[in-house]
Amino acid sequence: MHYSVLFLCTGNSARSIMAEAIMNYRGRPNFTAYSAGSHPSGAVRPEAIVQLESAHLPTDGLRSKSWEEFAKPDAPHLDFVFTVCDNAAKEVCPIWPGQPITAHWGVPDPAAVHGSEADVERAFREAFIILDRRISLFLCLPLKSLDGLALKRELDSIGQTATPVPRE
Repeated sequence: MHYSVLFLCTGNSARSIMAEAIMNYRGRPNFTAYSAGSHPSGAVRPEAIVQLESAHLPTDGLRSKSWEEFAKPDAPHLDFVFTVCDNAAKEVCPIWPGQPITAHWGVPDPAAVHGSEADVERAFREAFIILDRRISLFLCLPLKSLDGLALKRELDSIGQTATPVPRE
């Protein structure tokens, strides 16, 4: 079975972009991931690209785009939609064709961190680690054998999973 996953954030410049790249790499060949934003910034944060490249994940084709692309009749069928920022989780989402299973996987916004270059880099690394961990947990779920309610509970539980990050 093949599944499509959409990761949503407000700006679609960092967290949702990293999640898309992680899922497309770790979930192949059974998953195709996309990302979008309610108010896309129009650009992918270079710090997000650095995190992906340092993990040896492909970055080709990553772009900031509107969630409206995925609400159109010719959009890919979505099986799962995950919000990765608190703002997008509070917004009224478009009606997704096919009624995908949704969950909120809030991750602190690394783009909101101001400070030294090391502080910003640490924030992007921490966001990457949290997303990578949650996606890994998701990929371990026995999707074919879980009913909708059980699957929703598991996805919500994954969204509460934090990965302790050692401080330097």
